[in-house]
Amino acid sequence: MKKVFFIAAFALCGAAVQAQSIESGSHSTAGYIKSDGTIENSSHSTVGYIKSDGTIENKSHSTIGYIKSDGTIENSSHSTVGYVKRDGTVENSSHSTIGYVKDNGTVESSSHSTIGYASGVKKEWAAVAFFFIKL
Repeated sequence: MKKVFFIAAFALCGAAVQAQSIESGSHSTAGYIKSDGTIENSSHSTVGYIKSDGTIENKSHSTIGYIKSDGTIENSSHSTVGYVKRDGTVENSSHSTIGYVKDNGTVESSSHSTIGYASGVKKEWAAVAFFFIKL
């Protein structure tokens, strides 16, 4: 379940008319999201969906998490796992800074090392992909 959530969350980080790609720190493509909310892995296989209300679903349409409008990130049980501030600062559930999502889409660790890229992607989606989902 964690692996499916990771792939879905990692790929759901784009929200433009065309599919947006999510890249690792070495610029390899990790996934995509299409304008209709369909989430694909790097091979373009559907792994999940993002709904307009922030609900994240796996490919079987089971709910696996939530992105709240205030930047709160929750798991499927509605337990808070972290927060994304308007300025892109990412915090864990204890409000300790764990990283940053810059306006240009660069994703950084808490020590400001670049760990990935999510250009044209909502900060909350990028934060979920890079900080809250672990394989």
